[in-house]
Amino acid sequence: MDTQSALYVVVILVALALAFDFMNGFHDAANSIATVVSTGVLRPGQAVAFAAFFNFIAIFIFQLGVAATVGKGFVESGVVDTHVVFGALVGAITWNFITWYYGIPSSSSHALMGGIVGATVAKAGTDALIAKGILKTVSFILVSPLLGFTLGSLMMVAVAWIFRRSRPTKVDKWFRRLQLVSAGAYSLGHGGNDAQKTIGIIWMLLLATGYASAADKAPPGWVIISCYAAIGLGTLFGGWRIVKTMGQRITKLKPVGGFCAETGGAMTLFLATALGIPVSTTHTITGAIVGVGSTRRASAVRWGVAGGIVWAWILTIPASAFVAALAYWLSLQIF
Repeated sequence: MDTQSALYVVVILVALALAFDFMNGFHDAANSIATVVSTGVLRPGQAVAFAAFFNFIAIFIFQLGVAATVGKGFVESGVVDTHVVFGALVGAITWNFITWYYGIPSSSSHALMGGIVGATVAKAGTDALIAKGILKTVSFILVSPLLGFTLGSLMMVAVAWIFRRSRPTKVDKWFRRLQLVSAGAYSLGHGGNDAQKTIGIIWMLLLATGYASAADKAPPGWVIISCYAAIGLGTLFGGWRIVKTMGQRITKLKPVGGFCAETGGAMTLFLATALGIPVSTTHTITGAIVGVGSTRRASAVRWGVAGGIVWAWILTIPASAFVAALAYWLSLQIF
């Protein structure tokens, strides 16, 4: 492949990565807005604009630890090429589309990781994977929802005790305002963690094709800005099929519950992003919502719906890895 053709391939793959980033925001908009819409604090249009704004300004808050993990921490240097990146993105986008279509809150993060793993194994086998980075991310498939569950339920118990003598109407009024704070914090965490995953895969592509150096401590500025802008735009369009599942089908939420779920979820995302761990914002907020619902009574949670979501979590990595492997082999015939 000549230099000009190689550049065209890189440009197309960057565009595909930004399309994934847009779809990530579109698919995961429900994570940020479902509680605030379902409790009636904001109308849907207001909520997505609110969340998109905080998705983007996360660029000024968080370091690029998650991007470094995705870009350099999953696959041995020298293995990644344009075919691997193509396979990873197609695997992730395909799984995102399927789960969006059926209204299933799945993880864009783990779809991307599954895509990277599947395409890499198709090319070079399992020896090309960096076990430490993958195991750290896989462990948070359990840790992030459990931490969200714990923090959400503890917040709910603490709020119930603090306001035990207050009138319900007064509590509702206060938490309608406070939920704006918690929704903004969660959207910050969502943008800060999820935009960096796309930054990481574009960085991986630029390193593999020689358009960036392994000595660089950060990817080019245009990559960072475009990825935060893409996820914000995706959120702005909203993934309405998933909002109902997240906001009402798992458990019925009031403003106080929405506040506690979002705050518990935001705390989890802030911690993971500070540690440079790519986590699922979907897993995190789902765990927090279940935690809030379970503080009332176990029957307040629709465990059948929650169980269906967990099955989607289990299938995300292998399904996206399988599609990515097929896409990798297909790409060898195309370019």
